[in-house]
Amino acid sequence: MHSGILKAKSKQVVTRSKKIFAYFERVLNLKHIWAVTQVCHKSARSRVLRETKLTTRLILFEKMSSQVRLKLLPSIKCMFDEPIQVKVAGLRPRQVVSMRAKLTDDKGVVFSSSATYRANGNGEVDLKRDPSLGGSYVGVEPMGLLCSMRPLTMHKIYLKTNAINPQVVKFSVHEEEGRLLAEMTNERLLMRDGVTRVPVNEGNICGVLFTPPGKGPFPAVLDLPTSVSEARPSLLANKGFVVLSMAVYNKKGENSTETHLDHFEEAMNFLKQQPKVGSKGVGIMSRCKGANIGLSLAAFVPGVEAIVCINACNANVVTPLYYKKRQILSSLLYDESKFITTESGAVIVKDALEDPLAEKNKGSLIPIERAKTHFLFAAVEDDLSWDSKAYMDEMVVRLKHHGKENFETVFYPGAGHMLEPPYAPHCPSSFHAGVGKPVLWGDCHLIFCLLGLCSKLLFISSQPSFNVSLK
Repeated sequence: MHSGILKAKSKQVVTRSKKIFAYFERVLNLKHIWAVTQVCHKSARSRVLRETKLTTRLILFEKMSSQVRLKLLPSIKCMFDEPIQVKVAGLRPRQVVSMRAKLTDDKGVVFSSSATYRANGNGEVDLKRDPSLGGSYVGVEPMGLLCSMRPLTMHKIYLKTNAINPQVVKFSVHEEEGRLLAEMTNERLLMRDGVTRVPVNEGNICGVLFTPPGKGPFPAVLDLPTSVSEARPSLLANKGFVVLSMAVYNKKGENSTETHLDHFEEAMNFLKQQPKVGSKGVGIMSRCKGANIGLSLAAFVPGVEAIVCINACNANVVTPLYYKKRQILSSLLYDESKFITTESGAVIVKDALEDPLAEKNKGSLIPIERAKTHFLFAAVEDDLSWDSKAYMDEMVVRLKHHGKENFETVFYPGAGHMLEPPYAPHCPSSFHAGVGKPVLWGDCHLIFCLLGLCSKLLFISSQPSFNVSLK
């Protein structure tokens, strides 16, 4: 008798539970809830009640999770050099969550970051206000999730080989155990409306031409990255420059054993012939080996009005330089016995480059005093590729010795060799073509913005032919 009553009451509980679950499924649009929590009619009433309470808590938790909102302000779509405000609402008061960011570059390399945050009393997180408690970075850094992204595969650099495709960054919020609460995608455009991108493969030129919208005339800039990457030239084009980007180490595999300055002179002449170019000369944006070529163009080829040299050496490194079929500069080489190998397999080569001021290496020194141009030298404190600050100082001494004052210097404490456009993933190490193995580049510098150097390029505006306005 007692058993029959228990079965009947258990059946009533199950029936009521089914009705409750049906209601929640209809109101909250949750599917298959009952299938997850269904209990056998033969179970004891206590078990039924426990399962019912557990499922109800699960439903309420699902409801709370659905109320978590991730916001990217002012819009989910923006230019890649523009900051966004990342905010989360709908959390429990003081809830600890993990914020994550992830993107894939044009070579298929995945970059990611994460940071731990604690919500305020209203259940809100604002990266512009709240500090990261740990993870890829700590402290208040509104764009920290972007700047601190690292490759999942070691010794990879973030490459944007086609500026037509935007950076697609997925932001997400997770509870401490890893369960996803909310996610949203940020589309970061590299080219403004009206900017054109045209691949150039003519003669010895292998590069990409970027042209801003409008009739012009616009100043011309030759961009010399070490390897193919279109973030920097597209940034310049967005600000009103006609830019030809020509990588030192291009798809043809050139410049691996010797470098010919004629090829880059050819690129300068091509750039000056563009219909929207209104300047008689050309500005140069360069870094590392690209800066070697830029300084040499300024010294040996007429028509370089201004040059930005980022972490440049004052001598020609790795490969001898030829111009008009003769060698004009020997090469400064690395002493491999001074390489320091790290646990990651990457090497530190900062102290391995030979002394450019030594008598045997003087044939590699670039005679920058011959240049009729404006120099902007930018150097960093934590360069593990070479001592860029010392080389900058030596170039300043050389110019002053020859009575030159046509230069400015910028120094970035705490920054590493890879100064890149703003909000790009940090590259701690990657393959070095001149060394033939991965090297460490030095620390990141979250607040560095290449736009500052782009703006500095406006000292060219003192030349009437280079007048341009950055907006």
